[in-house]
Amino acid sequence: MSATGIVIIIIALGVIVSAILLLKQSATKFHLSQKQLDDIKARNKELDKEEEEKEKEKEKG
Repeated sequence: MSATGIVIIIIALGVIVSAILLLKQSATKFHLSQKQLDDIKARNKELDKEEEEKEKEKEKG
């Protein structure tokens, strides 16, 4: 393999590793208030009920 091929491979690996490190550094957890968490849980319950109703309708019809 020529020297230019090796250099291109090293640059490509460097770009990949730097992108992974950048993602790791910029990743943060969501800091939600208790009210926001309660709203999310309530909405999830509503969606679950809607899905169950749709499944029951499919079974009947």
